[in-house]
Amino acid sequence: MNGKSVEPDEYLRPTAAIDSGHGMIRRVAGELTSTLASDPEKVRALFYFVRDRIHYSVYMVSTRFEDFVASTVLARGRGYCVQKAVLLAALARATGIPSRLIFARIKNHKAPQELVAQTGLDVFPSHGYTQLLLEGRWVSVTPAFDRDLCEKSGVPVVEFDGIHDAPLAPQDLAGNPYIKYIEKYEPQADLPFEWLRGKLVPIWGEKPAWLTLEDAKGHRMPSGYVFEG
Repeated sequence: MNGKSVEPDEYLRPTAAIDSGHGMIRRVAGELTSTLASDPEKVRALFYFVRDRIHYSVYMVSTRFEDFVASTVLARGRGYCVQKAVLLAALARATGIPSRLIFARIKNHKAPQELVAQTGLDVFPSHGYTQLLLEGRWVSVTPAFDRDLCEKSGVPVVEFDGIHDAPLAPQDLAGNPYIKYIEKYEPQADLPFEWLRGKLVPIWGEKPAWLTLEDAKGHRMPSGYVFEG
């Protein structure tokens, strides 16, 4: 990824992916925050909306740019970690709160065995989340996994108080290993799509977001796994 310096206003500017000027993004951001006074209150409302109203699906992983556009993620109501991070960044910018994206290589000790079999790995090289500028400090928040999914999986739900970092937990609810952050990359003012695509293609092959598993029928993974639908 490019580590070039970024002007402060770039964290508020709409981009092709973080399309914070889109009418639907602006409308939802306004509905969620118009009655709230402080930025911490506003970002909490945005965070919980993205965490729970945009349902997590790993099969929304895509090697096509259009599947990462924030307004598209909002309209579909589902996404995986990077898409949800892009949406939260767009909603924050539409509210006047600077935002950026950050990526990490993580090990998920609770990754479903079916997913491990399909992808051939349980270390994921491009987990994405959002950073928000609050009272002069960048705060990291992870809206990836919705409450229903966490409760079914026996892992802690990420909670955000509008002040402190909100990462994925290191242990599950039984005290067993859950998430380990192995490496964190430099923050990005925009979605580094070509870098991300380079991480995804060796794992998934060329694919769009799958809105249903019927869309996956016949897809062959680089691991050799074939979806039967």
